Amino acid sequence: MLVSLSLVLLLSWGANLGNGAEGLFQEAVQAVQAEDFPTALGKFEAALEADPNNLRYGSEYRQAVLKVKEYDRCIAFFENLVEKHPEAGYGFLNLGFAHVDKIPDAGSITQVLLANTALSHFTRSIELEPSWIGYYTRGNSYLFWPKIFNRAQLGVDDLEKAVELQKSGPKKSHYVRAYLSLGDGYWKVENYERARVAWREGLEQFPDNEGLKARLSGEDDAVETLLGSDYDPNKRVNTDLREVWENE
Repeated sequence: MLVSLSLVLLLSWGANLGNGAEGLFQEAVQAVQAEDFPTALGKFEAALEADPNNLRYGSEYRQAVLKVKEYDRCIAFFENLVEKHPEAGYGFLNLGFAHVDKIPDAGSITQVLLANTALSHFTRSIELEPSWIGYYTRGNSYLFWPKIFNRAQLGVDDLEKAVELQKSGPKKSHYVRAYLSLGDGYWKVENYERARVAWREGLEQFPDNEGLKARLSGEDDAVETLLGSDYDPNKRVNTDLREVWENE
């Protein structure tokens, strides 16, 4: 009798574990692989309800959303999530990214509204949970704004903080992004010498990076063309955070 009772309890515990946040997340991943997106989105949302500050769950959820363009559903979900969990810094980060994900498919006026709203959520994320990804994300976002808005220097300030943070620990592959964007920011505020210093410092750390090589080998006009293409608001920004959470 005791053995049977123990077995029942063990099986019950295992079932509950499987239905926990990680179990729901894995079911969502499997549904994506099977291209069953209605199930996948529901499972991702259930996983995030159970673990609202999980960067990985939020990132993978948004990548699934991109495949079916359920932007408004995603934004509404994260808005509700952070309302219920106002301490979830990564929840606000993913809410900001959900707005960014919608920008290429929106009209020009809506693009500005989405970009501005995203910045407010990135700021709240930093206030709650100062992090490399927070400063990098907000800093890089400022660089997409036209010069008339004078936001590039704000981007430089954030990206300097990101580079400072990444120097305090072991090198990670995604840190190259901060060197690229920091140099881009300096270029946008017309501090061309400091831009090349940032890119050279990045190349010393990441000698195989083609983006850094292209910036350092090009003439001024070529760099302008490259940055104009990279910061075109009509082109989709890669907001997949897998490289970040895999290195945490």
